[in-house]
Amino acid sequence: MQPLDQAAIAQLFTEARTHNVWQDRQIDDAVLHQLYETMKFGPTAANSTPARIVFVKTAAQKEKLVACVSPGNVDKTRSAPVTAIVAFDTEFHEQLPKLFPHADARSWYAGQPQKIARDALVNSSLQGAYLILAARALGLDCGPMGGFDADKVNAAFFPDGKWSVNFLINLGYGDADKLFPRNPRLSFDEACRIV
Repeated sequence: MQPLDQAAIAQLFTEARTHNVWQDRQIDDAVLHQLYETMKFGPTAANSTPARIVFVKTAAQKEKLVACVSPGNVDKTRSAPVTAIVAFDTEFHEQLPKLFPHADARSWYAGQPQKIARDALVNSSLQGAYLILAARALGLDCGPMGGFDADKVNAAFFPDGKWSVNFLINLGYGDADKLFPRNPRLSFDEACRIV
């Protein structure tokens, strides 16, 4: 592999920003399909791919979701063209014979609800990050959020309990004129060690 050029790195990381205000532009369903088809190749443990994504677009479903978010997230969620509910399959290990066929990976989880829950959360979080990067690569802006009532989201969107919400991502075309100043980041020496 060759390193990406600086323009690509800027689009994915250094110039990309979290958006809260959105242009009045819709996202075509074909773009959402392309988004998933791009992000699904990101690595997860044992190719477990536990993330499940609900792209909330319609006004009725948006209002159902808005009723679950914190007050500070209401306007940005309501006005975003799409909000992705990044969830995880609480029975993801049942897909392992298909996804990881060269080992009996399903047996690694049998009777271990804590391991299932931990690995589902960790790997769906990775996949949510891949979703953000794939969205940026496709020219979309993102606004990931943790400010919501998980029990309400699960009751509203996953009443059978088979999926469980991890976090939310507003998707669209951000209004760059309404960005907050960029917050600082830790330096390498503050956040890293080479041993």
